[in-house]
Amino acid sequence: MEVLSYLIPISLFLGGLGLAGFFWMLKARQFDDPDGDSQRILSDEFDDKPKQ
Repeated sequence: MEVLSYLIPISLFLGGLGLAGFFWMLKARQFDDPDGDSQRILSDEFDDKPKQ
């Protein structure tokens, strides 16, 4: 049980680090792709119909 006193703070730190990285990527607009979205709508590359 003594090991939990080490693992819980480490896991909280790593979770916070991941959350901070996620918010940093949102702030840096890493997930925005307006040009790709507009081109993807017009593309016939991915049809819903199965190939025969």
